[in-house]
Amino acid sequence: MITLNDYLYDGNTVLKILIQYASDLKAEALRSHNTIDLAHSNFLMQIIELLEHNDFLSSQSQRIKGYYLYMTKKYPFLAFTFKGRIKSLIRAEEKFNGYILEFIYNYYKEKGRYPSESEIKNNLNCFRDLIAYRIVISLPLCHVSDKERAEAEELKYLYDIANTLPGFLEEHGFTPEMSGYTDGTDIYDLSENVRPYYRDYIRQPRVSGYQSLHITFYDNLARCYTEVQLRTKTMDDFAEIGEADHSGYEKRQEESRSRRDIIPAGECKAYDEAYERLKKLQELDLSAVKVNMFKALNNQLINDGCGLFRGRQILPYEHLSRFQNDLID
Repeated sequence: MITLNDYLYDGNTVLKILIQYASDLKAEALRSHNTIDLAHSNFLMQIIELLEHNDFLSSQSQRIKGYYLYMTKKYPFLAFTFKGRIKSLIRAEEKFNGYILEFIYNYYKEKGRYPSESEIKNNLNCFRDLIAYRIVISLPLCHVSDKERAEAEELKYLYDIANTLPGFLEEHGFTPEMSGYTDGTDIYDLSENVRPYYRDYIRQPRVSGYQSLHITFYDNLARCYTEVQLRTKTMDDFAEIGEADHSGYEKRQEESRSRRDIIPAGECKAYDEAYERLKKLQELDLSAVKVNMFKALNNQLINDGCGLFRGRQILPYEHLSRFQNDLID
């Protein structure tokens, strides 16, 4: 079985690794008639296309920058950042194999049998966040010193931003995608016309405590999907350097082990291969990896200049609060 780990020790660039991995995976899939690995290869080709033909990113980021400029005028008292990234190779590979495991496990729990290759393949078309942008806002304490009131004000502005974002981007060539998500609450901070497009992990946080608003757009000019995440600074800190990241990792490890107990090795080939690939990535010692423009002293001290582990930044903008007066209600 071919795995990404086999290509991470020769000092190649991420692009060369992708091309070689995708090519070898496709050849092996054709030889063994493995349609899932063929879909896997095609998924890798999407990332290759992003890296090789990325001129559209300039147009896309400039159109999204228009909303940043809109926010600087409407919310001069807020501090906020806009960041964009292409999903990194390791994260993308983890997610692809994770989707396979989740689908097979849920299918088996519901129906008591394993899905066919065609059923698995048909459920691997859900990758719409290879390109993603994040808006992070903060209300400086100089505007409102009471912490609870500050948090409430930040949420109010975050939902206000979420309500205007879809309409603004529609005028600039983007179409919001229906989320198919319901938050299960009676609290509607989102206006009725935009609510169907959002996944609200603020009112219904993930088990790890992760909070954010997610929305997916189809870029009609670039002909690709992109995701936008909206968070407060507190939510972003929790996700990036807080318990959400660590506990999420631990939870995934625990879920992986428990699912392996329910689906023993040898019963489902697709599950076995995805499990092995994901396990190898989770156990990867990044300090031993040799990829051009990448260096890690350990799995915490990492300088990723190539999009292998953390992703490529394509739209860094930061707006600092302009005024030092209290908010006017």
